[in-house]
Amino acid sequence: MNRRGAALLLPAAALAGIVWLIPGAARAHGFGERYDLAVPLSLYLTGAGLTVALSFVIVALFVRSTPSAGGYPRLNLLRFAPVRALTNRRVIQSFRVAAVLVMLLVLLAGGIGTQRPTSNIAPVLVWVYWWVGIAFASALLGNVWGLINPVRTLYEWMDALARRVIPGGLAFGQDDSAYPERLGMWPAVIIFCLFAWFEIAYDGSADPGALAIAIAGYCVITWWGMAVYGADAWLRNGDVFSIVFGVFARFSPMELRVLSADGETESIDDVEAFRAAPAERRELALRPPGAGLLNSAGTSTSAMILVVILLSTVTFDGFTETPPWASIVRWAFESAPGWSTTAITLVNTAGLVACAGVFVAAYLAFCAIMARSADTADSGGALAAGRVFAFSLVPIAFAYHLAHYFSYLLIQGQVVIAHASDPFGYGWDLFGTAEYMVNIGIVNARFVWFLALAAIVVGHVIAVFLAHLTALRHFGAHDAALRSQRAMLVLMVGYTMVSLWILAQPITSSA
Repeated sequence: MNRRGAALLLPAAALAGIVWLIPGAARAHGFGERYDLAVPLSLYLTGAGLTVALSFVIVALFVRSTPSAGGYPRLNLLRFAPVRALTNRRVIQSFRVAAVLVMLLVLLAGGIGTQRPTSNIAPVLVWVYWWVGIAFASALLGNVWGLINPVRTLYEWMDALARRVIPGGLAFGQDDSAYPERLGMWPAVIIFCLFAWFEIAYDGSADPGALAIAIAGYCVITWWGMAVYGADAWLRNGDVFSIVFGVFARFSPMELRVLSADGETESIDDVEAFRAAPAERRELALRPPGAGLLNSAGTSTSAMILVVILLSTVTFDGFTETPPWASIVRWAFESAPGWSTTAITLVNTAGLVACAGVFVAAYLAFCAIMARSADTADSGGALAAGRVFAFSLVPIAFAYHLAHYFSYLLIQGQVVIAHASDPFGYGWDLFGTAEYMVNIGIVNARFVWFLALAAIVVGHVIAVFLAHLTALRHFGAHDAALRSQRAMLVLMVGYTMVSLWILAQPITSSA
């Protein structure tokens, strides 16, 4: 087997593992049981760390050529009639209309429905099917959110109506060139920090009314940004969910591709370009998983910070289920009689901020070591290296998302069956499913533990592979790339073991 063939085996094996695992969830692992580990947890953690380290050795031995960002094999699925039928403009438009109707249902349920989260359809649609489901769909199928984004669809409809009476419609005479380069993705970073606080630290994140207000506020901000700076420019830079789901879509084994008239690649994973292109120039292609993450050209500091904070928030969400954090929360509850809820929110806020700060500081510190270790003329400093390698962290973020939210999706996702008959909590039974009982036995702690173990290890192995390819392209010489990746390896092995320890706490019992 040649080196190129060996290099392709790693992502192919990882894809097979991920397809077998498929999506999942869990903010609360409600199995009613814990899995008794066959061997001590420390052996699982050590074995996982050694597996990641071994993958580094294999990659270092077999991958020596400098890859191009787009030089990977593809299979155009639009050559097959069933796929062409599914990507028909009318089919996509129907999905967009359905997404708008679901968002309007959430707003209506939050506004006029019962405010008991367990009796209202809004929380399960937002937290289970949107935040968890769309993230997994993006990583497995491509930029689903870009195709169905209801906020954009509503803006386009309102703009079309406005153009009948106002020259230029809602755009205020601006176009995509109006977006200031200095802003970068900082608006998205700020909005994501607020979102993470609302999801993890705020005690009322499941309240239907609070969700409706938050969604309405997000829509207003997004429509303002699209009107002032241009729709495409704002979605690429300021709209945090278009960016986050788009980042996950880079990991996907599918890509949207538009070809120029002479057959050259014109754009990759650009939803708007794909929608506008004539049918003969469009491709929906299969590619190696993670291949879309190899193109780090033009990555801004703000984009790097967003990726690192994304990883830190899902990690902290898992850490809130561990005994050490439970002790801190209990102390806050007992130390503040009369305002215990506020105290818990403050403690969670402090933990969330501290976790993000630690992740950013640690990543930049290791990037500084990488830049110095490479010892090349164009290696740059910590920020330059951080921007180059930021997207190699995405497989880790997705793997943790998969491992942490598996049971949440499968167990809590069933709640929608009952809520479909009574979306507002009024006591209706429209479809005869209002009395449906959630089956917590659909997945057990043992399965979730081994899924977490496999997902974390596979995610880190893919990240090691992508980081090495990125290093070869950035630093040029194989020796320089290898020297730089020793620091990244230490970081990834350490995070593999820490993340598995966090995930093990609510679902396992040590032998």
